[in-house]
Parts: sequence; structure tokens; C-alpha cells
Amino acid sequence: MKKHFFIALWGLIMIFSQTCSQEKTNSHLTFTRADTLRGKLTPLRTCYDVTFYNLEIKLDIPNRSLSGKNTFYFKVTQDFKTCQIDLFDNMIIEKVLYRGRPLLYKREFHAVFLYFPVELKAGTRDSFTVFYNGRPREAARAPWDGGFVWRKDKENNDWIGVACEGIGASLWWPLKDHLSDEPDSQAIAIEVPTNLMAVSNGRLRKIEELPKTKRYHWFVSYPINSYNITLNVGNYAHIQDNYNSVDGRLTLDYYVLSYNKDKASSHFVQVKQMLKCFEEYFGAYPFQKDGFKLVETDYWGMEHQSCIAYGNNYKNNQWGFDYIIVHESGHEWFGNSISVPDHAEMWIHESFTTYSEAIFLECRYGYEKAQQYLSAQRFNILNQEPILGPLDVNYDRWVSADMYYKGALMLNTLRHCVNNDEQWFKTLKMFALNFRYRIVNTQQVIQFFSLHLQNDYTTFFEQYLQYPKPPIFEYKIEKSVDGYELSYRWKTNVANFKMPIEIMINDQKIRLNPTNQIQSIKILSDKINIDKTRFYVYTEKMK
Repeated sequence: MKKHFFIALWGLIMIFSQTCSQEKTNSHLTFTRADTLRGKLTPLRTCYDVTFYNLEIKLDIPNRSLSGKNTFYFKVTQDFKTCQIDLFDNMIIEKVLYRGRPLLYKREFHAVFLYFPVELKAGTRDSFTVFYNGRPREAARAPWDGGFVWRKDKENNDWIGVACEGIGASLWWPLKDHLSDEPDSQAIAIEVPTNLMAVSNGRLRKIEELPKTKRYHWFVSYPINSYNITLNVGNYAHIQDNYNSVDGRLTLDYYVLSYNKDKASSHFVQVKQMLKCFEEYFGAYPFQKDGFKLVETDYWGMEHQSCIAYGNNYKNNQWGFDYIIVHESGHEWFGNSISVPDHAEMWIHESFTTYSEAIFLECRYGYEKAQQYLSAQRFNILNQEPILGPLDVNYDRWVSADMYYKGALMLNTLRHCVNNDEQWFKTLKMFALNFRYRIVNTQQVIQFFSLHLQNDYTTFFEQYLQYPKPPIFEYKIEKSVDGYELSYRWKTNVANFKMPIEIMINDQKIRLNPTNQIQSIKILSDKINIDKTRFYVYTEKMK
């Protein structure tokens, strides 16, 4: 599995989820037994560590169903006779085989408890296979509402995909469906009618020709989180290209609907521009052995590792780039290579990836263009909930996209707090490289950036992540004998908050270092301009 580097019992991160405040939300939320079974790491899940999945499925397209099996290869971490796996309760388990014999099992909501005939001993390695079938949940609005997408293309060919971030991969295949446990590698075999192609994560190893079907065998060579496993089925044309990565030749494969091949060939040239920028700022593309793929889908997009879902109709945005190509590819570094152990901390995936869009613009068009882009995102922020969610319940009930836009502006604010771009970009790249193929939690992010930026940013992250609203710069200007006096402070939920900010007075830039205590300086004007482009804050007149 991907190495667990999060602190036992979440350590200091629990401070974020337990601190009380009249403005801190989440306290009104209620959760069910099913939420806990899906989201909590109990001894029935931590007793084994998945090392490899061998998933084999056959699609029955007319009936919108599938059948198959998944073999779990695992290492026993604690002695056990009972463990938990996950599969949605609308999917039928035919049998579970262990050493050639059926295992007893019990189902509760989407959890499945397996009962072994002998105690499995810590340190040993073992396996079992789950045979299953059923009609997986269909997505009402993929990718936001997770599930299968059964469509027809313009030429009436079947066109199928799946996206399951948040809701969970167990809606269509059996696994330990918790982000903290990633296999070291995975095999995926997909059987489809002969007139269609099946595309999945990793590298295509072989195609089996069967009497009426074809079976496509894909292999993932790296750790991969469960919601990133996908399938795409359609009448695809295959476009092949290469990119000279910092790690050598990187294969680029594009699977697009046959009638979009020419359009895709010209539009996807920006992939190389994106890769060049991201490798400069974040290090080499993380999945060299598996290559880089874009696969056309009926839904907008999804960051499926080495198999990015692309459904943006070959359009650039007003800033001159294709949002889906840049954003979903940014996830290869933040979300796929670096992953979180709990959905509550998805800000690490989304904030860094949304910030990477601005990095791409800065790389291509310069600093001011990137700052304009980030400033425009302020209008998408609602500030109605913290961007750090409740732990242990597979939380996916966000009412806003603040983990994207507010998170990106938070990182941009941190950059300008540091006020040293060389140090900032060096630290950002070190973060992407040091935690490559690892699972990281919020506290580790705070510790890493505090250490390498040589300042304690605990209260900074706590205010931006834990509370709905950003810090408020409270100030007043009063007439004095020899000019004016500016009084100011930070108004925050967090005690002992401190953060620099810049203001303009008569075209002169002044950098202040406010705290929660009132400070004053002499100024020569009764008007100031607070920099809310580079610092995401609220402002308020002091009473």
C-alpha cells in the first residue's frame, strides 16, 4: 500500500475538528451508522494492508450491469479472524473464496464482514477473491453525482464511463474503500463487445480476442487511490505521441471518439505546454511507467490517475487554456501522487490543484496574468463552511467549492506572506517531491510549510481551513496633530493570529505586520488601499 505517514489517531489534526467556536460549523451535521462504516478506520480495516488488487469485470451493456471478481492480496498487520471490505448493497455477492473454500460473510449497509476459518497472523501475506454482479448505481450528474454513465455517441455507439469520487469506488467493485489504503499496484481487465474499446488506468498489456468479446488487460504500476480506478468504453480512435520529460520519454495517449480525432490532435498540443510548466514547478510527471492519457467522456472531467477523463468539448476558457486539461492534469501531482487519508482533507487535493492553474498561467504568461486569474476566483467563494471537513465519516456534503477557490487564494496569500518567491517555489516543489506516492494529512502540510518557509503558520492555516471566513483586517483612520493615525488589527476566530499584509498610501507600498492587538502608525493621508488581490482577507472599519 501507499505508505501511511499520518500521525496515529490523527494527532494534532484533531485540534481542527474539535475546537469550539460560535462560527465554526460542522457541529450541526449528523451522521449515520452507514457513514461511520464507510468512513472510519476500525480494527476490522486496519488489521490488513492491501498490496495488490486483480479486478476482472465483464460489461452487460444492454442491461447496464456487470459481473466479475476481485482478488485482494494483502499483508496482515494485526492478528484477525474477521475483517471488513466494502461493496454497495445493491450489488450481489455471489461468493467469497479463501484458499479454494467459501468464506462466511455478513452485510451491513455497504460494508461486508468476512469470517475466516483460522486466525490470520500479523506479518503473513494472504489473499481472497470476491465474485459479484449487479447493476451499479447510475450517475445523475457525473462527476459530481457519482456512478456509471451509459450513453450513446453521435453515431449511436455505446459510450460508457464511471466517476465515483466522494461516493466511493465500492459502488461498482469490492475493495477496502478507504483512502488511507492504496495498493502498490493494480490489474484491471475489462471485457466488452468486439466493436468497442475499453480504456483504463495504467498501461495496456494485452487484448484477448474472445468469440464475441474482447478483454482488455490494463496494469497500474504505482499506488493508486480507489476512486481513481476507472473504465471508459466506446468507439475510440487512438492518438499516440511522446513528450521529452525530465525523466525521459513519456508516452502520451489520447482516446477520443472517432469523429473527433482531427479536432483532438490539434487541441491537445497544449498538453506538452502543461507538462513542461508543471514539471518545472512540481518535478517530473509522477507516473512515467504508466504514461499520460486523456480519454474522452460524456461528463466534464475527472483526475483518474494516468487516465484523465476529458469532456470539455475541445474548448479553451477566456484565459486561453483548456481548464479540464490543466486542472485534471494538476491532480496527477496533487491528489494522485500526493493523496489524503480522509475525504475531510480533500482541500489538499483541490486547493493545490486549483492553485496549479495559476502556476500554469504564470509559467506561460507571467505573474500579473496569474494574479488576475486568482483575483477573479474570489467571486466563486461562498465562505459558508470550513474547507476542512469532519473526519471518519467519508464526508462528501460540501455546499460550496471553497476548497478549490478559497484554498487556491489561501496559498497565494501564503506566497505573499513569505514575500520571497525563490523560497516559496522551492518549498512548493519540495512538497510535491518529498511526499510523492505518499499519503499526507493537514497537520503534515502545516508542519512541512512552516519548517521550509521558516515560520510557524499554524494559526494561518487554522483560520483559513477551520472557519468559514478568512481573517478580517480591522482598521480606522483618525486625524492627528501632524497628519493621520492608522490603527489596525486582525479580527479572527483563532487566538494569537498574526499575518503580514500590504497597503498603499499615496502610491507608496507599506507592509504591515498586524496581530490581534491594536497597533498604530502615522500616515500622511486619510485614505489607504488594502491589497486584497494578493492577500485573501475581509476588511472592516474599526468601531
